[in-house]
Amino acid sequence: MAVLSALSAPAYAIEVDGRIDPAEWQGAQHITDFRKVQPLSGEPGSQPTEAWILATPDGLAIAFRNVQPAGVPRTRQMVQRDFEQQVDRVNLMVDFDGSGRTGYNFTVSSTDGIADAVITNESQFNDDWDGNWRHAVSEDADSWSVEMLIPWYIAPMHRAEGGTRTMKVYLDRVIGSTGERAGWPVASFERPRFLSDFAPVVVPQYSQSLLAITPYVSGLYDNVHGGSDFDGGADFLWKPNGQFQLTATINPDFGQVESDDLVVSFDATETFISDKRPFFTENQGLFEFTTPSDFSQLLYTRRIGAPADDGNGSGDITAAVKVNGSVGETKYGVFAADEADEVGRSFRALRLVRDFSTQNLGMMLTQVERPYLDREATVFGVDHNWRPTERVSVETRLIGSQIDQVVEGAADDSVRDYGGTMWVNYEMDHGWRQQWLVMHFGNELQINDMGYLSRNSTNYGNWQVMRRFTDLPAESRYASKDWRARITGSYNNHGDRLQQQLRISRQSGLRNGSSEYAQININSAGVDDMLTRGNGVVKLPPNFNANFSYERPRKGNWSYEIEALAFSSGLAGNSKIGYSVEFQPTYFISDAFSVYAGVYADRTPDWLLWQHDNLIGSFDGGEWHFNAGLDWNIGNKQELRVKLQALAIDAQARQAWRVDSAGNAVASDDPIEDFSLSNLGFQIRYRYELAPLSYLYVVYGRGGFNQNEFSENGGRLVRDSFDLRDDEQLLVKLSYRFEL
Repeated sequence: MAVLSALSAPAYAIEVDGRIDPAEWQGAQHITDFRKVQPLSGEPGSQPTEAWILATPDGLAIAFRNVQPAGVPRTRQMVQRDFEQQVDRVNLMVDFDGSGRTGYNFTVSSTDGIADAVITNESQFNDDWDGNWRHAVSEDADSWSVEMLIPWYIAPMHRAEGGTRTMKVYLDRVIGSTGERAGWPVASFERPRFLSDFAPVVVPQYSQSLLAITPYVSGLYDNVHGGSDFDGGADFLWKPNGQFQLTATINPDFGQVESDDLVVSFDATETFISDKRPFFTENQGLFEFTTPSDFSQLLYTRRIGAPADDGNGSGDITAAVKVNGSVGETKYGVFAADEADEVGRSFRALRLVRDFSTQNLGMMLTQVERPYLDREATVFGVDHNWRPTERVSVETRLIGSQIDQVVEGAADDSVRDYGGTMWVNYEMDHGWRQQWLVMHFGNELQINDMGYLSRNSTNYGNWQVMRRFTDLPAESRYASKDWRARITGSYNNHGDRLQQQLRISRQSGLRNGSSEYAQININSAGVDDMLTRGNGVVKLPPNFNANFSYERPRKGNWSYEIEALAFSSGLAGNSKIGYSVEFQPTYFISDAFSVYAGVYADRTPDWLLWQHDNLIGSFDGGEWHFNAGLDWNIGNKQELRVKLQALAIDAQARQAWRVDSAGNAVASDDPIEDFSLSNLGFQIRYRYELAPLSYLYVVYGRGGFNQNEFSENGGRLVRDSFDLRDDEQLLVKLSYRFEL
């Protein structure tokens, strides 16, 4: 791939107003060869797109002109920050070091809505991060245009030599009414390699410094328990140059301005929840150390400030600091956080990364001190990403843990174990691809003091073959189809077969911008070694699950999503079939105001739940959700969001079972009881943007949970949830970012 050069000094300062002035953009690299990457055909885009790239002392400037005549409908929908709606938009994605390790995505919609994200592991997007950058949009009868200015202090970057910097850049434009994406160069996040396929661009070396202080004050009134609480603190961000960045927080306030979705889980594994707290999202990309095992990672920031070790409330974070920087080609990161009081934990992390031309190598060390539990956990990991050819990529992770804790009756106070993963992707011709994955986690591998791992004691392998079709007939309702077939095998470290599986799936893009996904899993007999919480394995018969989902973006005043699932499970296997259905339509009263209401229902005729020791119960279970809300974008600076979630579960006892030493479930006369529960979450949130990354929040929240020792009608349970009032709070929070 040729290296583009944009070394000319700008003749004029860029005025970010969305109007592309030829005088301002003199000397910019001009790009017109935009080709289809969704569907991934490489053909020229259906509508002309051109872009300009220009390095200025104030930042990296990008402009787009998107031809869109009257015959191609424009989406006028207003969107909130980090939107996911299918609307007309453009994307700038840039890897400032050109190493293929970390990229930054900047998105602007045709209505000047924005989104930003960090890209790691080639194609993993995390939109929890919010940056401060400039943007503007203009339009005329036949086109719409965007200008962006990304400050040089937005991200850590290597020191450049010789007065120039070689970045890697990707640009694309999406037509909301059809879902077509045209990009330059021809790269796709649907491929295993994405960041590595960006186009090199040489620009003059510029540097900017930043000192930002964001103090906050908050007040909370508890309308159920009575009383008020007032608090204050500050976040600090210092970037003297691209090679050193420090982030710190004192007495951080993590008041509930974002509402997590309701989750009621009876599983033995922990539910993963992403983190949107500003301190933990700023410059967090360097600390990404993940494996392909269900969100697993060495640094899971939700651990910090999580429920305290004594079970009384959440940990009180007193202070935290994070340093990112680089020395030559080596990047480093240091992270530390402390919680207050004698039950408070101390968290530490060190990250080092070295980039080479076709590979990068990293290590990560974490340590957690938990004095209340007399426990110290140390985890060390090495990650290696290798691109031996244009078609092949290899990713390897090695992890070891050491837990020092005094345990009564244990011969050794120190427990050590290790794990590792490797996956290989091979891009073939004519849309064919293959993937191989192997994974091993030891019985005593423990990373969950600071990280996240859904389970240890795992030996897993899969082989997957894929074929993408993009040359479909013009009369077809589909623009693309992506078929996948996968064979997997999973065993624990005691030799028990957990599962063998055949999966066949198809992801389809429709010409009207909609998307479909269908999948079927055929599972062998195996054992569940976690259901009884360490009291033996349970043998399970073969089973299956099949699902179909359809998502249609806004057409006229409506958009909707629908999903259906059929499955078998439990000791009954394929003799009893369960199901779930979900439907959520959204009605747009205007481009700025939408309301939605959705329902979900499922039935699990043989739902296995652990009772105690080796006793499990089989239940006829049902679950119902009702979701509703509204989103109102009151201009570019204000938004009002209302979110209601009601959840109900009913379980009728069918049979008690004891698990014998061989893993057989033997019918038992032990009593097990019906149960039912209701859960409510309701939030009204008003947000006003005073300045970039400076907000006034006014949040009213109410919630409750109730569980009964009897069965109840699902509709009544949902209705009863509206009366729950365990918590009712009003929160006002004001934060203002001062840039010095």
